[in-house]
Amino acid sequence: MTGRLRGTSAGGIGAWRAALRISVREARRAKGRNALVLAMIALPVLALSFVAVTYDMFHLGPAEQIERELGTADAQLRWVSQGPVQQDTRGEGWSSEGGEKRTPTTTADILAALPAGSRAIRHVNGRSVGLRTASGIAQFQARGIDLADPLAHGMVRVLAGRAPVGGAEIALSEQAADRLRAGLGERVTGGDRSPTYTVVAVVEWTDNLRELVVLPPEAMPEPADGGWLVDTPAPVSWAQVGQLNQRGLLVKSRAVLLDPPPAGTTPFSPSPDYDTETVGSVLLVGGLGLLEVVLLAGPAFAVGARRRQRDLALVAANGGAPAHLRRLVLADGVVLGSAGAVVGIVLGVIAAAAGRPIVEQYLVNARAGGYRFFPLALLGIAVLAVITGVLAALVPAYTAARQEIVTTLGGRRGVIRSRKRWLVLGAALAATGSAVAVYGASDGSTNAILAGVVLAELGLVLCTPSLVGLIARLGRVLPLAPRIALRDTARNRAAAAPAISAVMAAVAGSVALATFLTSEDLRQEASYQPALPPGYVSVMHGDQDRPLPPERVRVLADASIALTDVAELRQPACRAGSAPEEWCGLRLRMPAAQVCPLRRLGRPPTAAEERAAATDHRCRETGRTLYEDFTGSATDDGTALPILTGLPRADLAGAAQVLRASGIVVSDARFVVNGTVTVDVVTGFTPEGEPVRRGSLTVPGYALTNALNTPTVIYSPGLLAKARLTTRQVGFALATGATPTVAQEERLRQALVELSPRLYVQVERGRPSSNQSILIVLAIAAGLVTVGAAGIATGLAAAESRADLSTLAAIGASPSVRRLLSLSQAGVIAGLGSLLGILAGLIAGLTILAALDQAYVDTTTGPTRVPYPLVVPWTTLAVLVVVPVVAMLGAGLLTRSRLPIERRLA
Repeated sequence: MTGRLRGTSAGGIGAWRAALRISVREARRAKGRNALVLAMIALPVLALSFVAVTYDMFHLGPAEQIERELGTADAQLRWVSQGPVQQDTRGEGWSSEGGEKRTPTTTADILAALPAGSRAIRHVNGRSVGLRTASGIAQFQARGIDLADPLAHGMVRVLAGRAPVGGAEIALSEQAADRLRAGLGERVTGGDRSPTYTVVAVVEWTDNLRELVVLPPEAMPEPADGGWLVDTPAPVSWAQVGQLNQRGLLVKSRAVLLDPPPAGTTPFSPSPDYDTETVGSVLLVGGLGLLEVVLLAGPAFAVGARRRQRDLALVAANGGAPAHLRRLVLADGVVLGSAGAVVGIVLGVIAAAAGRPIVEQYLVNARAGGYRFFPLALLGIAVLAVITGVLAALVPAYTAARQEIVTTLGGRRGVIRSRKRWLVLGAALAATGSAVAVYGASDGSTNAILAGVVLAELGLVLCTPSLVGLIARLGRVLPLAPRIALRDTARNRAAAAPAISAVMAAVAGSVALATFLTSEDLRQEASYQPALPPGYVSVMHGDQDRPLPPERVRVLADASIALTDVAELRQPACRAGSAPEEWCGLRLRMPAAQVCPLRRLGRPPTAAEERAAATDHRCRETGRTLYEDFTGSATDDGTALPILTGLPRADLAGAAQVLRASGIVVSDARFVVNGTVTVDVVTGFTPEGEPVRRGSLTVPGYALTNALNTPTVIYSPGLLAKARLTTRQVGFALATGATPTVAQEERLRQALVELSPRLYVQVERGRPSSNQSILIVLAIAAGLVTVGAAGIATGLAAAESRADLSTLAAIGASPSVRRLLSLSQAGVIAGLGSLLGILAGLIAGLTILAALDQAYVDTTTGPTRVPYPLVVPWTTLAVLVVVPVVAMLGAGLLTRSRLPIERRLA
C-alpha cells in the first residue's frame, strides 16, 4: 500500500484511483460494518427515489392535465356573473362587480355567445345523489355529462357497457358499484323518491377514483346549472376569452393553457404549482434527514479509521502527506456512498413501479400519467448519496490525518481533548438558531423556524464532544463497568460523539414536533365547534313550509338508532301575513363596555396596546364567541336544554329559569350585563346590507360557561311574543345512547326520506382528525434511531475494547462484567443522547409556541385565534425515556458473557 502511494502526488487522479482501490479492498475485509453503513445510506436513497419516481408519474404535463379537465373540447365555459368578469389564464380565479348570475343558463345561451359553427354539451360537477345501499341511503358524488359525446373522451373512460341516456339510466365507478353491490343491467334505487336507475356502464374518471356516479346532464338533481364543454371552429384565444368575460362568462381555454399570454398582461397571476415556502421547507427537512444519516454512519467510519490507524501511520512514516491520509478515509465514503446510491435507486425505482396501483387507488385517488422515472432527480439523489458518504467520513478523515506517527505505531491513543473553538462555535450556532426559530415563529415563517432548528442542531452536534468529555469525569465515582464505559466513550469521541448526536438530533426533533402537535391538538379541540353533543344526530330539512310531525320523527328514529330523546329545532320568523320577501329575526347587541378596545381605536395599535389586548377577555375569541349580528339560534322553554347543550338538567336550572322568565341564554358572557341581554328586532335589510331594526328589548340573560364549545343563542317563547315574532321549524336534534354506526346513519336517512326528500342528516362524531397517530409515529421513529445508534455505537465500542476485556479476564474479572460493560456503553450513548435531545426539544418547542402566541394579535380587532397552550408531550417523553432502558437491556442480553483471552506469541 505504501509503495503505491509513494509515487502519487498529494492530489490528482492517480492518488484517488489508488485510494479507491484500497477502499474497495478494505470494504471486502470488513463486510459487516460496511454493510451497516451501506444500509443506512441506501434506505434514505430508496425513499427519495421512490418519492421522485412516484412524483414524476403523477405530475401531469400541460396536455395531460388539459385532457382530464376538458376532454377533447376547446374550452370550458361557466356563466358566473351578471356583469363583466376578470379572470386568470387558468379560468379558476376571477372577480366581478356585477353580482352572481342566478337565472338558469341554457345551451342556446352559450352558443349565442360563441362563433357560428360551435358546439356545446353540459358538464355538471359537484352535486350529490342519494342511493339506497344494503344499510339504507348513502350520498354519492355525481357528475352529469354525455359519455357518448367525443368531447368527453379523455376525461372519463367507459370500462364496460354504454353511455346512460334519459332519466332512468346510470353509470357507476367500480368503487360505487362495489358499495351498491350492483353490476351491469341491475337496478339501483334513488334515496329521495327519485326513479329507479338501471346500471348501463362501469366507468373510471381519471382524476377521481372514489365512489361516484354519472348521469345524463338532464337527469342531475336540481339545481344543476354547471358548465359547458365547447367545440369551436378555431382555438379560443386570450382575446376571445376577454370578449366572453365581458358577458359574465368564465373561460378555461385549451389554447390559452398551452400558450399563456406573457406575465403582467393578465388581470390575475395564477398561483404557481409550488411556492418558495414549500420548497424551502422540503430542502430544510431533507437537510435534517441528511444530517441524521451522516451522524449515524459517522461512527462506523471513525471505527474503520481507528482500525486502520497503524496502516495510516505507516503511510505517513513513509512520506505520505496528511492529504494522502484524508483521501484514504474519504475514499471509504465515496465507495460506500456510490454503492448505497446504486442499491437504493434500483430498489426505489422497483418499489415505485410496483406500488403505482396502490398509490393510485389509496393515496392520490387518480390515475398516473404513465411510467416515468425522473432521471435528472435520480442523478441528483445519487450525487447526494455520495456526498452523504463523504460527509460521514469527513471528520474521521481529518482526525486520522492529524494523528501522531510515533504515538500510533507505539499502540498508544495519544492526548484526547476537544478543541474549545468547536465548543464556542457550537454554542454560537445553537444560540443563533434559537433566535432565528423564535423570529420565524413570531413572523409566521415556516422556513425561518426550520432554518433555526437546523442551525441549533448543528450547534449542539459541535458541542457534543465537549459534553462527552465533561460527563466522563463523573466516572470516578461510578462502579467498574459504567466507569470503563464512560472512559471509552471519552476516548473514542470520534465514534461516540456522532452516535450521541444522532440520538440527540432525532429525539430533539421528535420532542419539539410532538410539543407543537400536542399543543395544536389541544388548540383544535378548544376551537372545534360541534353542532350537538358527541353521538347526537341533527336532522335539518329545507322545506320549511311543510313542518314534520315530531312524534313521527321520534318513531322512525327510534327504529334506526339508539334514540333517547328528541328536540324540535325552531328559529324566529315573521308572523303570518308578512310579505314573502320579508325576513324577521333577533340580533344581539354588544354592550359598549364589552367591546374590544382595539376595535374602537380607528388607527394601528401600539405594541403596548397589543400586549394589553392579548390578556383582555373582551378581545379573546373562543369557540363560544358570539358577534353582534349573530343569527344562528334556537327557541326553547327549557325542556330541550340538555339535548342542545350536553349538560345535565341539574346544571341548567338557572338557564331554564331565565327562559321561563321570557329571557335568553347565550354562550358568550360579554353580552350579559347585570343579568340582562339587549336584542334588536330585525325585519329586513337595506340594499347596502344594513339591518332594518323595528325596536329593541332588554330581557333576563344567562351565560352558559360549561356547555358545548360552540356559539349558542336560545330564545324563550315569551321573548318572541314580546318581539311580535313567531317560529318556524328547521329540524330536530336526536339524543342517542351510543354513536350511530355508518349503517345506522344510512338506515335513519332512508327512514326519514319517507317524511321529506329534502333532509340533511349528520352524526356528531367529534373533531374529525387528531395528531395522536403522528405523535406515536414520531416516538417510534425516534426510538428506533435511539436503539439503532446505541446498537451501532455499542457494537463498535465492543470491538474497540477487546484488549481491555482481555485484560479484565486476565486479572480475574467474572464473565458478567462483559454484559455489564455492554449495558453501560449502550446506556451512555442512548441515555446521554436522549437526555440532551429531550431538553433541547422541550426548550425549542415551548419557545416556538410562546413566540406563536405573541404573534396572533390582529392589529385591528385583537386576538382572533385560540392561543397555543404551553404543554409537555408526556406520552412521547414516556416512550423516549423507556427506549434507553430497552437499548441497555438489549445490549446486555445480546452480548456474550465469556470474556476473550488473548495469548501473546513468543
